[in-house]
Amino acid sequence: MKTWFEIDLWKRVILGLLLGAAIGLGLRYGIGPDPASAIVTTWFKPVGDAFISLIQMLVVPLIFSTLVSGVLAMGDPKRLGSLGGRALAMYMVTTVIAVCFGLAIGTLLQPGAGFDLSVVSATDMDQARERLAANPAPGGVVEQIIRTLLSIIPVNPIDAMAKGDVLAIIFFAIMVGIATLMAGEAGEPVARVMNSASEVMMRLTIIVMEVAPIGVLALMAWVLGTRGLVVLEVLGKMTLAHYLACTLHMLITYGFIVKGMLRLPLIPFIRGIADPQAVAFSTSSSNATLPVTMSAANKNLGIGKPITSSVLPLGATINMDGTALYQGLIALFAAQALGITMTPDMYFTIILMATLVSIGTAGIPSVSLFLAATTLSVIGVSAENTVLIIAILFPFDRILDMMRTVTNITGDLAVATAVAKWEGELDEDVFRARDPV
Repeated sequence: MKTWFEIDLWKRVILGLLLGAAIGLGLRYGIGPDPASAIVTTWFKPVGDAFISLIQMLVVPLIFSTLVSGVLAMGDPKRLGSLGGRALAMYMVTTVIAVCFGLAIGTLLQPGAGFDLSVVSATDMDQARERLAANPAPGGVVEQIIRTLLSIIPVNPIDAMAKGDVLAIIFFAIMVGIATLMAGEAGEPVARVMNSASEVMMRLTIIVMEVAPIGVLALMAWVLGTRGLVVLEVLGKMTLAHYLACTLHMLITYGFIVKGMLRLPLIPFIRGIADPQAVAFSTSSSNATLPVTMSAANKNLGIGKPITSSVLPLGATINMDGTALYQGLIALFAAQALGITMTPDMYFTIILMATLVSIGTAGIPSVSLFLAATTLSVIGVSAENTVLIIAILFPFDRILDMMRTVTNITGDLAVATAVAKWEGELDEDVFRARDPV
């Protein structure tokens, strides 16, 4: 056991991911889909669910305590304006670029061209209708903006915490931090409690992360044991387009931010984010990955507490580059499969709607697929054909969602690194410690 714990955590997590994939695929193609599905659902899925529950347990108390502590560490509430403005601007820019990557790769590879729409069964159509009813489209542009802004202010902060409403928790935590600073000497007891709570939650995150290799192994075994590689048989071009677009966006956009804008070595950044990337890939949840993301930002990248506790929770809520990219790809897939001719103004509308729809998307698996109804409506896809497209994609969406989530959290960490550098909150010695040069 001592030897095991001496191995870098990211290496153990990657090993768990690879072993889980091997077990899942080995069972599915060794003993057959149905027996494999029964085995991984009975023995592996509960372990994976337990791991997700463990890290979800951390999200609300970690966000609240670290964000209040982070505001207190700033000393001056005015710094929030500079920090928040830079983070929001970068999140919006990278999201727009992500949609453009999705549209570019979708136009190049034509994933929907010649697709046989008859492969969808009546059962799949019924399930898609039910899911769409449970996840209604967010409405028009103005309505979406107003809803997002109003949702930031919690009517009941305790209820917001119970529901895991991250935007509302962020708002309340910032207000508590500012009020504590303004209270001066009277606020010092609260400040000590919140600083202590923040340290305790970070230590608890480290403890939970020690079981990450087992949790990741179980989740990967379950996903590939039940799904296998059937997605490549039915939606091979769509899967290729999605993974290629996400990979290019991460390498080019985030690589430019780290290497081009910040003049930092890229290898330490890539090594430093391996833990949250592996957890994101296995859980398909930005919110569930958040404690791991925050821990990696602080320990591996040297990002200071004020940035870690504010920019990353905000990013987990509004920075959904992978989701926005996927919205663009779905729109092109639908247009190509249904024979809709795309015009320049339609591309612009998709960029706008995909960006807006992605803001505030719940950080849980597959929810972004059902928000595509809004994006599809702006290019003239009928309600019935929207159900058809979603019915095609839904059975395989988990495999696609895994890559979307990796893209989301990589963007969070790239932006957090940039803001930390500009705000003087980046410990470059810690960041460069993983540099092989």
